[in-house]
Amino acid sequence: MIDQKYVDYAVEQTMKLLAIDSPSGYTEQAAEACLNEFRALGCKVWLTGKGGVVAELGGENEQDALWVEAHIDTLGGMVSEIKSNGRLRISPLGGLRPENTEAENCRVVTKFNGVYEGTLQLDNASVHVNGSYGDTVRKFTCMEVVLDEDVKSADDTKKLGISAGDIVCFDPRSRVTEKGYIKSRFLDDKLSVGILLGLAKYLHDEGVAPKRKVYAHVTVYEEVGHGGAGSVPAGVTEAISVDMGCVGEGLSCTEKQVSICAKDSGGPYSYDVVKRLIAAAKKEEADYAVDVYPHYGSDVEATLQAGYDIRHGLIGAGVYASHGYERSHKDGVKNALLVLKGYLEV
Repeated sequence: MIDQKYVDYAVEQTMKLLAIDSPSGYTEQAAEACLNEFRALGCKVWLTGKGGVVAELGGENEQDALWVEAHIDTLGGMVSEIKSNGRLRISPLGGLRPENTEAENCRVVTKFNGVYEGTLQLDNASVHVNGSYGDTVRKFTCMEVVLDEDVKSADDTKKLGISAGDIVCFDPRSRVTEKGYIKSRFLDDKLSVGILLGLAKYLHDEGVAPKRKVYAHVTVYEEVGHGGAGSVPAGVTEAISVDMGCVGEGLSCTEKQVSICAKDSGGPYSYDVVKRLIAAAKKEEADYAVDVYPHYGSDVEATLQAGYDIRHGLIGAGVYASHGYERSHKDGVKNALLVLKGYLEV
């Protein structure tokens, strides 16, 4: 079994990572935190050319190695225009939705002049002034970052050092409730990175090693489609993405379960890998669900599209309200760890 201390550690690491802004393209600090934590657990670890993290989790058979992927990059925005009133238009990074980020606090990270706070609002956001407030379709073209600075013109904003291409990071609003629910933006996929760290801690503290070589790959461009497209060591025959498990109408998974994905919008996952993931869940008595995701893509699909001849699978703790204010549960974390433990046969 997986002791509760490893679940708590995984959640603790998740919360630490959620406190570090890391939209796609701005992931250096979060990746460094991952690297340091894997190193503290005794792992051989290094950064990839893209800025991702690879950690060796043990095992001897390098000719049948397992590549386990999760991503540290999140949704976010980029300044695309400084408006004449000094406010900012943004372009989304990844699948950021305007409906889910309206009225959210954010930080504008400039290239050379520090960080400024603001809020993403609908243009003319006062209900008592704007008679079309409720009828306006939310699009980024009619939304603006209202800076918490005394700016009234584009020149005022430019004098702060803000310019096109600066990163916009949104407040995750992270918390863990007394009942074990984990609520935050960007559980996709920092919760899974926490789970991989929990797995590494389990292997380290229990002094066990898998029979096959296992690498953990923390990617930094998943939200824009090419996170897993590279850096695979020689000898890897399988890749498993640990990403958010979908929860919603038409699917059977809950936030307290681990989801095993049989197919997503990119097509079916390896039938053999899916069967063995289910067998591992049964062996470890994990609470699991098998689902088909209607709108989804993962790191391991990018790995295959890059030309790697490997089998692939996808699991994840159940996460509700994906790409919004997301919710999971400590039980889902535990069940994901159990499946990984069973699959590694440790």
